[in-house]
Amino acid sequence: MHKYMFLLIFFCGSAATSFCHAQEYPVRPIRFVVPFPASGGGDIIIRALSQRLSERLGQAVVVDNRSGAGGNVGTEIVARAPADGYTLVMANVSPFAINVSIYKKMPYNPLTDFTPISLVASFPNVLAVHPSLPATSLKDLVTFARARPGQLTYASSGAGSTTHLSAEFFKSQAKLVLVHVPYKGGGQALIDLIAGHVSMYFSSVPGAMPHVRSKRLRALAVTSLARSMATPETPTLAESGFPGFEATTWIGAAAPAGLARPIVTRLNSDIGEIMRAAEMRERLMNQGAEPQTNTPEQFAAYIKSEIAKWAKIVRDTNITTQ
Repeated sequence: MHKYMFLLIFFCGSAATSFCHAQEYPVRPIRFVVPFPASGGGDIIIRALSQRLSERLGQAVVVDNRSGAGGNVGTEIVARAPADGYTLVMANVSPFAINVSIYKKMPYNPLTDFTPISLVASFPNVLAVHPSLPATSLKDLVTFARARPGQLTYASSGAGSTTHLSAEFFKSQAKLVLVHVPYKGGGQALIDLIAGHVSMYFSSVPGAMPHVRSKRLRALAVTSLARSMATPETPTLAESGFPGFEATTWIGAAAPAGLARPIVTRLNSDIGEIMRAAEMRERLMNQGAEPQTNTPEQFAAYIKSEIAKWAKIVRDTNITTQ
């Protein structure tokens, strides 16, 4: 008996320490950093995920909004955190795939400074306008804006975000002169759009739809190739005179580089089961988001492919940070 106990102690004190810690994980609350302000589309989904993840892990999973620099501030915090499984980040398309082409100097490397865990969800943006704008269709908006070059404004959740790139691509395709008003997150952009301080915003569908349903905003088009289940009456830009137009947002979960494989496996499994649950799928799809799951390796490959994809779009639209 004592011999086996000695062997177990030796085992846990050797190279398998990370395995033994993983067997106990988690023993304290987990921080899930969202690198944008509250109320954005990704934040809404991560809060729902965190609640259910907390129930499965038996520890609180606390959402911590750390915004700034297009998501770089909060993302860097996680890149510099201990790789112990107690700090996670919402891996968003902007700080993980777009910003490397936008910012001259990045405070982290999205391919080497993180441990990808799983893709969580994807969703299109929706071109929403304030109801006071005399446009009930995309064609109306283009006609109205062309007659008023430089007079209409468009909000974004930050330079380099999909909301920014969607607007720039639309602006170039429609040959419009619009004024960019960047915000530190989607929630703030929506607040000012609802208040009528800006003319339009390519909002995430989950963020915009409650306000569209309450008639405080008007949805003109979505950026996916197929219509969104959350607003099937809203046409796509592709079918509204902009063939091939597509710009979707995705979010996932990641941790600092070097996270022990058993912890990665457990988090991937729990997140996958949560996102595949019927209740969660229905909730997200009603909001216009599509639940996504994959392996850590698949998520790593996806991030790499997205970096290449968005680099081309950034070059084509000639977007840079100011």
